[in-house]
Amino acid sequence: MPKITRARVIVTCPGRNFVTLKIECDDGTTGVGDATLNGRELAVASYLSEHVIPCLIGRDAHRIEDVWQYLYKGAYWRRGPVTMTAIAAVDMALWDIKGKLAGLPVYQLLGGASREGVMVYGHANGATIDDTIAAAKDYQAQGYKAIRLQCGVPGMASTYGVSKDRYFYEPADADLPTENVWSTSKYLRVVPELFRTAREALGWDVHLLHDIHHRLTPIEAGRLGRDLEPYRPFWLEDATPAENQEAFRLIRQHTTAPLAVGEVFSSIWDAKDLIQNQLIDYIRATVVHAGGITHLRRIAALADLYQVRTGCHGATDLSPVAMAAALHFDLSVPNFGIQEYMRHTDETDAVFPHAYSFADGMMHPGDAPGLGVDIDEDRAARHEYSRAFLPVNRLEDGTLWSW
Repeated sequence: MPKITRARVIVTCPGRNFVTLKIECDDGTTGVGDATLNGRELAVASYLSEHVIPCLIGRDAHRIEDVWQYLYKGAYWRRGPVTMTAIAAVDMALWDIKGKLAGLPVYQLLGGASREGVMVYGHANGATIDDTIAAAKDYQAQGYKAIRLQCGVPGMASTYGVSKDRYFYEPADADLPTENVWSTSKYLRVVPELFRTAREALGWDVHLLHDIHHRLTPIEAGRLGRDLEPYRPFWLEDATPAENQEAFRLIRQHTTAPLAVGEVFSSIWDAKDLIQNQLIDYIRATVVHAGGITHLRRIAALADLYQVRTGCHGATDLSPVAMAAALHFDLSVPNFGIQEYMRHTDETDAVFPHAYSFADGMMHPGDAPGLGVDIDEDRAARHEYSRAFLPVNRLEDGTLWSW
């Protein structure tokens, strides 16, 4: 059996912060896992270094399920984003090791491919509707079959999802939180026009998505969904904060627009009622924040019973390690829906060489043993950690609102 002899945390900032766990076994096999929690990276790094790594030394790297349960049940203090991100990092690294020892890509260990590739969506955004449509046409020309649409709201200095760069968007942008201003009424006027224009310009052979980012009340979300129904949105993401899961029942009563939620979920318990009551159509829990491949498979299995499909979060706060793990998961599960894909910078790709690839709107994790991704530690060491916070949001009268 391969015994874990060493594990260490690597923090690097090739344009944005990433936390990576690297586990080594007595036979020389290594595995990597992503432990990045955007805006709270060092909390996870400390949790791993101080509390998790000492418990891993000497354990059998093959016993992935037992290690997962040990870290979850054995800590007593369960769940939460810091704990579950740390567990996810261990889980990814152990699957990486198991794949390398077997000489197989991880998706083969998960039962093999359920499809030829993984449909992904790109992010088209702009200060105006015309800018967003131009960006969407660019994605369409690249072969994307699904595109997320976000545009600036007239009268607002900044809007979620609208970046300074057409391809690269990093919301954690300052040493202390940036404060944005929000107007729901102005937002609700512009989005239907964005979708109407997009359908005229892009046609009906491309899926169109939109992220509300927890900004609306349930009844406001129902109104927006009804307004967008003629344009057949693929989904409305994070329509309202999901702490009150009954809120999604109210949205369901007012629109047939598909609903997606869950990028901030850390366990199956966050998603259980939404799935069982069929209040959502896509579960967006991600491999890095919801306990790794092992736990995400449980969430997907529950969702499959209720015809809820996966649509995992895939912004740049997932390192290429987590993106690779997500693609192995996506390729294998029967109820896959779509995968978010925000490309990383050249700097990040150099630090994390990887086997996954994009072509014709689809991605594939590659057939390298394990996850097919690694970390170049020499390059990583050149990029020192730089504190960065996500923004906060206020209404025009100064009331703090969901960002």
